[in-house]
Amino acid sequence: MAKLGKPSRVLVGLGAGNSLPQMQSQSIHPDIVDTYLVGVGAGSWPTWNSPDGAYITYTAQAVQAYGATPMFTFYQMAQNGGGNLSGINDATFMNNYWAQARLMYQRIAALNAPVLINLEPDFWGFVWAEAPGHDPAQIPAVVSSQAECSGLPNTAAGVGQCLVQMGRKIAPNALLGFPPSFWSGSPAEIGAEMKAVGAHQADFIVAQTSDRDAGCMEVASPPAECAGRTGSFYWDENNIATPNFHQSQSAISDYRTALSNGLPILWWQTPMGVPSATPGGTNQHYRDNRVDYMLRNTQEYGDIHTFAIVFSAGGSFQTTINTDGGQFARLLGLYLAQGGAVLR
Repeated sequence: MAKLGKPSRVLVGLGAGNSLPQMQSQSIHPDIVDTYLVGVGAGSWPTWNSPDGAYITYTAQAVQAYGATPMFTFYQMAQNGGGNLSGINDATFMNNYWAQARLMYQRIAALNAPVLINLEPDFWGFVWAEAPGHDPAQIPAVVSSQAECSGLPNTAAGVGQCLVQMGRKIAPNALLGFPPSFWSGSPAEIGAEMKAVGAHQADFIVAQTSDRDAGCMEVASPPAECAGRTGSFYWDENNIATPNFHQSQSAISDYRTALSNGLPILWWQTPMGVPSATPGGTNQHYRDNRVDYMLRNTQEYGDIHTFAIVFSAGGSFQTTINTDGGQFARLLGLYLAQGGAVLR
């Protein structure tokens, strides 16, 4: 993505659970550093520094000083609990929600440099599940009362459209991406839903790799953040058994086709565990092979229009650069020494 001013190769980033001091201690220099913006109202991200919203400014400036592009994951809709959509048609909640969205864009605009924004992970999956006919236009929401979004529909579809429209008006340096949730439905069906919320008007697609190391969901007594999941979790690096890497690539490619506007792809919250033939593991040391495969076979991702892969821990018990035995630093170094994967 030329707007980022980064090398013309598939970029590599780090996110949650991986601090700048930890990166510095291992001489890891990612292209992108992702940070969550969480909550609405008391205790939410605008209050994490003073004055309101300064957290974005200080975080972005530190990331830029380290040579990386800032990325923020805007995660406000989970305030009422995952899957609880009651807030989107509540004027008090949504006025606070939109005020914070506006503040985010204002703070980003003041940076005068490119910033990536991942808009509301999980929320669109819950909308898909609850909307009659999986149509986000059928769920009422508070939207058009916002000056930047007057004329947009007061629906869940309008929420996504407003996030884009507000961003374009306030922060033209912000590059926006929507994360589809492949919990049910085909890539084409999910693509239709996401077009309705304005995902095709964004700048990139956020492909959600996974939010947990595979081994965390394989142990007999998993921590709460990994509990209640069934199925096979460790991807087959030979791409024969299910699940595997080529299946994941095909799903997001089909989704990209459904959006029909050729957006580049950013893989996000990619787990950081170390490969093992033994299922399971222990806290912060659960097995996974996404780092190993994706940094060794990065050209596969470049060939399907990936411009970046961001690795991070999706929970407090997941692997990070502090607990991976140097895996990420070593494989990133090899990847960069080979010149990186070509963009398509």
